[in-house]
Amino acid sequence: MPHRIAIAADHAAYQLKSEVADWLRDAGHDVLDLGTNGPESVDYPDYGYKLGKAIAEGEARFGIALCGSGIGISIAVNRNPACRSALVSEPLSAELARSHNDANVIALGARLVGPEMAKACVERFLATEFLGDRHSRRVDKLGEPQL
Repeated sequence: MPHRIAIAADHAAYQLKSEVADWLRDAGHDVLDLGTNGPESVDYPDYGYKLGKAIAEGEARFGIALCGSGIGISIAVNRNPACRSALVSEPLSAELARSHNDANVIALGARLVGPEMAKACVERFLATEFLGDRHSRRVDKLGEPQL
């Protein structure tokens, strides 16, 4: 099933972003490319915030966040309360992020996973539905922390 997917990366991951975006388009998805598009140094939070905003405003159902490690951009995306970004490195974690946590964004580290593993993670993420049931109660708590 085709989806509208937002994708964003910093300079360390722009090549991986381009490859994944092209692959998604070839598979029939509508891709919203939020940059960056070159090796010039940029700040990953700026791109994580853009991605979070796109998800929150309904511009895309799912998001893919990429930086060197995937950590920084994932933190930036998760600053938006509408987002549940999970850092993944293999397909099982991508599946569990969707099925148990209703993640709507996955983050990948371009320095840690290659293009084929990134595509395998994205493919599993998009193919997995949220299980709901007992997981819904837990996901609801993510939006309303009891500090």
